[in-house]
Amino acid sequence: MTEGVERKFRQAAWTYFGYGVVYWLVALYLQLSILPVRGRMLVWFVLGAAIAVAVPWLLVRRRGWFERWILSRRDFTRLMTVLVAARTFAVASIALHGPARMRMPSFGAGVPTTEAGAWLMALVAAATAMMLARAGWQREDPA
Repeated sequence: MTEGVERKFRQAAWTYFGYGVVYWLVALYLQLSILPVRGRMLVWFVLGAAIAVAVPWLLVRRRGWFERWILSRRDFTRLMTVLVAARTFAVASIALHGPARMRMPSFGAGVPTTEAGAWLMALVAAATAMMLARAGWQREDPA
């Protein structure tokens, strides 16, 4: 692969890392300031941190074992694009419908408790989805 292709994957990896850190910090804020602290929530925070690190690690360069046994890096990037885009629409929907629906979903994935905060989180997710799409759907270089 050429440097341009690799650069797009690196940019997508760093963007996803930033996205993961932002979402992890928002979830931590919600857990510590708004929601009751429960011991089992620690599992979700550890899992969230692992995902925020593992996804960029898989995107930043080819991993032979991953591409051989699980998915190609391109297909993994496309899958992550769809998942992050779905998150974008879910958070934007919560922001659009106002404070009545501003709450922590029962299965992970916190959103801020204000409309402005939810719109900001939707914007972060949309930017991440665009960077992932840019890497995942770029034209392959002739080999």
